[in-house]
Amino acid sequence: MLFLIDSSIYIFRAWQGLPSTIRNRFDEPDNAVQGLAETLCHIIDTHRPDYMVCAFDECFRQGIRNKMFADYKADRPPAPADLAPQFARCKQLVQALGIPCFGSDQVEADDIIGQFAKLANEHTLPVTIVSGDKDLAQFITPEDRYWDLGRRPIASYQDVYKRFKVRPEQIADWLALCGDKSDNIPGVPGVGPSTAARLLNKWHDIDTLLDNLGDVSMMGFRGAPRVSRLLYEHKEAIHFARSLTGLIRDERLPHSLEVFARTPPAQAQIGQKLHELGFPDQLCESLSRRASTPTGTEG
Repeated sequence: MLFLIDSSIYIFRAWQGLPSTIRNRFDEPDNAVQGLAETLCHIIDTHRPDYMVCAFDECFRQGIRNKMFADYKADRPPAPADLAPQFARCKQLVQALGIPCFGSDQVEADDIIGQFAKLANEHTLPVTIVSGDKDLAQFITPEDRYWDLGRRPIASYQDVYKRFKVRPEQIADWLALCGDKSDNIPGVPGVGPSTAARLLNKWHDIDTLLDNLGDVSMMGFRGAPRVSRLLYEHKEAIHFARSLTGLIRDERLPHSLEVFARTPPAQAQIGQKLHELGFPDQLCESLSRRASTPTGTEG
């Protein structure tokens, strides 16, 4: 099993959920770093994965999507002053724990995870995507799992379908129809998540849906003729939105599963690296002990 971790989600959750008074030995704000450390060690404790990757957002609104659509994520404020300096230490933490980590100046962490999930699928290696972002559920297959760690139990392919009312592989189409406020993707006015799910359950994908707009008007739900008209009026916008909600690849990223192997250093070496990052001595000892647990016994 390959665990693909959307690092930014858990960095922000730690920063929001843990007291701002948490400092490291250098008296720097450290709640995001220490919270991420606990998240990663929990995954290692619970599953002891042989393959594990942390994906980081590093395109900083200069990536491919931002060049395609200037308003993409434009409403999001910059990182707060007490969080921004913690990002670099979070990446150093991941490296100290022996976990491969990747970023890109062209695509987002979502794309890195999606690209690696597809690579693993090509080699029949199941994945667990660890994220609270619904966009990432589009990359799981019936052999994979989706885990909103800290908020929801591990979900199967069927669990994702029950939650969103569309199959995982339809989520990118679904978001192109109903929009995604978190990313500032508008969608079709008047078409909400339930209507978008109804349309995709009938027509399976956007292309087939748009080829059958006349039949949409006769689907039998309230407002079907109006929805048919709206879809026709917004065909170009739907196709453009779909180019934003799906996978964008960065071919410079690895194409081999070997680089995803978790190779934890010895406990003493992890402890030393954590000490250099400013972790308190007691935390260095407990985290290094948990992170150096031998691999190969995944549960």
